[in-house]
Amino acid sequence: MANAADKPVGRRKFLSEAAAGAAGLVASPHIGSATPADFRASEQNAGHQNAPSDVALRVKALESILVEKGMIDPATIDAVIETYESKVGPRNGARVVARAWVDPAYRKRLLADGTSAIAELGYGGSQGEHMVVVENTATVHNLVVCTLCSCYPWPVLGLPPTWYKSAPYRSRAVIDPRGVLREFGVTLADDVQVRVWDSTAEIRYLVLPERPPGTEGMIEEQLAALVTRNAMVGVAKVSVPRGANA
Repeated sequence: MANAADKPVGRRKFLSEAAAGAAGLVASPHIGSATPADFRASEQNAGHQNAPSDVALRVKALESILVEKGMIDPATIDAVIETYESKVGPRNGARVVARAWVDPAYRKRLLADGTSAIAELGYGGSQGEHMVVVENTATVHNLVVCTLCSCYPWPVLGLPPTWYKSAPYRSRAVIDPRGVLREFGVTLADDVQVRVWDSTAEIRYLVLPERPPGTEGMIEEQLAALVTRNAMVGVAKVSVPRGANA
């Protein structure tokens, strides 16, 4: 989950890292057999190359041309990026999840009409998309993907991770969801049903994870701190760190 103490990433650094990550996926000769673990590593290592990749250089060149022609304002881009880095992001979705865990009436509204219930906490769709919340239980596990591109609920989850946008994840999440989950460290019993939800430009999905045992004494803020972005996409479960006071 995003840390409020983290500083927003500068615009140029942000573009360079995004481009470097994309370049790594494009250049890989084994992209068809790559795993989500590879994409997590790519996401973590993006921007640490010795020299800018061709894609990164192209992004910078395109940016310079657009700025020179007055088509984009660097200050506006910085403001947009800072908004998604510091004001929206996984902690917004974590607040939604924590509220649902402690407030049964809110949970009921959230599952019935995710768009309205999420708006109650001040998080609205940035492009008018409809929000649907699906609940993980002891017998059902939900996984979210966008098979066509990378539709993602930015207001509640922030910027989409590199692996979510990759072609292998988008295809394998549908073909072999249990295999994908195992690579993220989630092994489900055979009797647990896996449901895969395909996001679109009109409908975005948010997973309501199971509340972990041993958190009965936690207040809403403490619960929100446990919820991760991956848990709200469905590739992880929420757990209590060892030694945490419940």
